[in-house]
Amino acid sequence: MNTDERPLLFLDVDGPLLPFGATADAAPGPVQDGNPLLARLDPTVGTRLLALGCELVWATTWGHEANEVVAPLIGLPPPLPVLEWPAHTPADGPHGLHWKTRPIVAWAGSRPFIWVDDEIGPMDRQWVEAQHPAPALLHRVDPSQGLTEADFSVLAQWLRETAP
Repeated sequence: MNTDERPLLFLDVDGPLLPFGATADAAPGPVQDGNPLLARLDPTVGTRLLALGCELVWATTWGHEANEVVAPLIGLPPPLPVLEWPAHTPADGPHGLHWKTRPIVAWAGSRPFIWVDDEIGPMDRQWVEAQHPAPALLHRVDPSQGLTEADFSVLAQWLRETAP
């Protein structure tokens, strides 16, 4: 049984940590683990995520590979918990509900949580508000930028207002 009562922070990799956009003045980085996109990871973002004081949970299709490949490159101590995805079909849930939404809410139970992803939509917000008994922040990150200073400000502000 998990007795940790800190807010949870469910973290996606592609988009929030591994931005899809490239800036014109960004120099290409070295290829990491055969994936040239891994050079886009910010090596300081892990420290910033840990400083939020949440219990971090991988909520990504990377699964356990996030602990093996991504965590060391961004300064997160593995292993973080990994949300395992159940089998699903596009018809599961209301139209527009992201397939991650229900598993995230189930994992969170009655704990406050933040979900950081680039695919959060209005139906996810509506469903979480109706189904989750505790405060929740569904924070959509611009996938071309990844987590920015402005995103961290929003997360920190919500935590100050929501969690003791």
